[in-house]
Amino acid sequence: MVRDFTTESLSHDPIHGYIPFISRVGLPTGEAAEQDLIDHPWVQRMRQIHQLQTAWWVFPSAEHMRFQHVLGVMHLGSVTVNAWYDSLVDSCRHVPSKACVESMVRIAGLLHDVGHGPFGHFFDDHYLAQFDLTHEDIGGHIIEHELGDIIRRIRRNPNGKLQPLEEIDPKQVGWLIRRPSGSAEDQEGHPDWLRKLRSLFSGIYTVDNMDFVLRDAYMSGYNTKAFDISRLIHYSFFTENGLTIHSRGLPTLINFIETRANLFRTIYFHRTVRGIDIALEDYFAETMQCMFPGNPLQHLKAYQGLTETSFLVDVVRWAESDDPKLQELGQHWRDIINRKEMWRMACERTMHFHSGQAESTTIFSEPDLVERRVRDYLPKAIANMPLRIDVAKHYHRPSARKPAGKQNYWYDPASGLSHELDDDELFRSLPTSFIIFRIYSRDHGHDRELNAALQKVAGGAGGDTKTNM
Repeated sequence: MVRDFTTESLSHDPIHGYIPFISRVGLPTGEAAEQDLIDHPWVQRMRQIHQLQTAWWVFPSAEHMRFQHVLGVMHLGSVTVNAWYDSLVDSCRHVPSKACVESMVRIAGLLHDVGHGPFGHFFDDHYLAQFDLTHEDIGGHIIEHELGDIIRRIRRNPNGKLQPLEEIDPKQVGWLIRRPSGSAEDQEGHPDWLRKLRSLFSGIYTVDNMDFVLRDAYMSGYNTKAFDISRLIHYSFFTENGLTIHSRGLPTLINFIETRANLFRTIYFHRTVRGIDIALEDYFAETMQCMFPGNPLQHLKAYQGLTETSFLVDVVRWAESDDPKLQELGQHWRDIINRKEMWRMACERTMHFHSGQAESTTIFSEPDLVERRVRDYLPKAIANMPLRIDVAKHYHRPSARKPAGKQNYWYDPASGLSHELDDDELFRSLPTSFIIFRIYSRDHGHDRELNAALQKVAGGAGGDTKTNM
């Protein structure tokens, strides 16, 4: 197909270069453009939600928003489909046209974060959980009920046009972005080609995590080229089992897994980032009770206007409120934003768990118990000092987090067979998971005593790291 520059627009991105998308110019009457989705208030809302939750308060250059990220994921949707479509056709029956598959993956990539609230995953854990919801549940609802009409009318992407009888199904897009539940009902009614495409959003290496690893590493200053994405895509393809990587690509995949784990360790789980999260936890539930009416699915219009920008503007204004409760909350938020009300790390331990080792066997799996024992070993004068325990966990071993496992396979050219990517022999150098256990206090005045108490509780296992921040 000759490229139609009339309907194509470009967005420049520091990670992927130029990202093409279909604009409204020159489209037939009744046809929707990708731009109609990009410019929709639900997507533009992501310009006001940071990609890095609270880490942007610690890493000054990492001010990027989820909007940049979803454009990058949309672009990687095109890159991966163009690389893997032929193998998808070879491994499945009744696969739609390449243009249809590419448009579906591009739309899913653009909209996969559309349900996020302020502070991203923090909002899931500290607000949505009470309604048994995730941002993916809300995103799926928005895709089907708020954006469905636009999605059905999209007929092309920068690389091709849908066939006359083809149409993008919003329900299938919403299903793609949801994390697998592991139930039989979750898989029922979906064709094999769609189930295989889900690995692009729920698996070891996805269009989502490939973009955020590159983007977050670059924007934070961690690494300007975190891993070799071209090689990873080049050696991947679909087989009857699912998304498969050739053995030649395994070293690159291992490098990707290690890089992602290091980002968690150094950026997402940074001691000060977690300290900010603890400060937010102290007032978040009460703040949301005053700010938002309840279940977002029952208050979608209000949820559309709830962003980090609106949240932070509102809570700061509360400090001047005539309502004593709002005034007190507002002053706390002012202090948090101005880094006056902080929790400081006193000591930490990092533990790695390999295959056959259970986190539950360590004392650090019970933070309340550790806190009680630490207080027992503190001098009586400070035994009741304000303390907070934080346990940060990351699972980075392949298939370690079921039921999202069984999405990825590797190909052995010697045998001509594909194997599930959870083989200890292949990934024996990688731990299954790690946890970072930390004790926080209001200042560093008693770090020595806290470290000594933790040493006694832990029996000398592991290693403590002190900080002067």
